[in-house]
Amino acid sequence: MDPDVETLADDDALVGDGGEADRFEAEAEAELLRDRFRLAVINIATSEGKKAGMEVSGPVVACIADLAFKSAEQLAKDVELFAQHASRKSIRMDDVILTAHRNEHLMGQLRTFSQNLKGKEPCTGKKRKKSSKKDNNMTVI
Repeated sequence: MDPDVETLADDDALVGDGGEADRFEAEAEAELLRDRFRLAVINIATSEGKKAGMEVSGPVVACIADLAFKSAEQLAKDVELFAQHASRKSIRMDDVILTAHRNEHLMGQLRTFSQNLKGKEPCTGKKRKKSSKKDNNMTVI
């Protein structure tokens, strides 16, 4: 190998691309989100138990929190895959609704929620383009 190339390779190894630091930061952020999510689930489970006049044991609450986190994690992965399949980088409400395709009741609730949100959105002032005459003259076979 050329000595100059070796020197450049060594310098690149020392400087790095920030990948390890970025990875560490992302892992720390993910851990913080996971802990906050679990704490929220624990608080909800405890308060719902008190409303029902029951005491929920610690291991049961921890199990509920873990199950809820794993479910949310899988939901996030599914939604991301639906958006990628549609060649988009952003997630839309339709992607979220598609994740509930096996649960008709949930799917209906999500559609209603989506429609309510659309009704509350302020008008953006954008208008749709009129379709061209070519599109209107097309015959579907």
